[in-house]
Amino acid sequence: MAGSFGPSALATPANAVTTTRLVLAPLLCGLIIASGPAYGTFAIWSVLAATDGVDGWLARRMGTTRSGAFLDPLADKALVLGAMWALVVDGGFWWLPVFLITVREVGISAFRSYWGRRGLAVPARFWAKIKTVVQSLAVALALIPPIADRHAWIAEATLWVAVVLTLVTGAQYILEGSRATAVGGVRGLRPSEAPGAGRMSGSAGGEILSEGT
Repeated sequence: MAGSFGPSALATPANAVTTTRLVLAPLLCGLIIASGPAYGTFAIWSVLAATDGVDGWLARRMGTTRSGAFLDPLADKALVLGAMWALVVDGGFWWLPVFLITVREVGISAFRSYWGRRGLAVPARFWAKIKTVVQSLAVALALIPPIADRHAWIAEATLWVAVVLTLVTGAQYILEGSRATAVGGVRGLRPSEAPGAGRMSGSAGGEILSEGT
């Protein structure tokens, strides 16, 4: 079934998984605010976090799409940031680290979108993928009742590790993107004129832009 969907396809299995995650994000936030740390909420979060890799696997197997390149990072941000801010409201997280993560994620998304429309892509790095895992882990730990009640510092420490990784990888992304678009001392070069810059061609570039930033 590899490559069975073209770049412009909308109704794909990968998009179905991504859309489900996006729709469930506000419901999860409401559940966190209403009930706080609970094993049921932790289980739901674990399933939703695990499906992050499912839609990507389906897309690579059946064909990546432009709609998927847009929806996948949107669902990721909605789930992670939504859960973090819900924990802030519930009292599980301090607002400052969540604010720092939010600023980075929104800023990098805008940066990626700006250059993505011009056909340039910066490949995701190993530590960018790790920071996504650590962010999800911080939320998961904060939702486990024994940790939240008696060992909250574990979740808080993990959250600060996520902050460091988030800011460092954000700076790395900007530096590498700027370097690619400033080759020859001129910004705004067309993709074919910028040596070393990633070329977004159909769905492949969209996949690079959507993963692990």
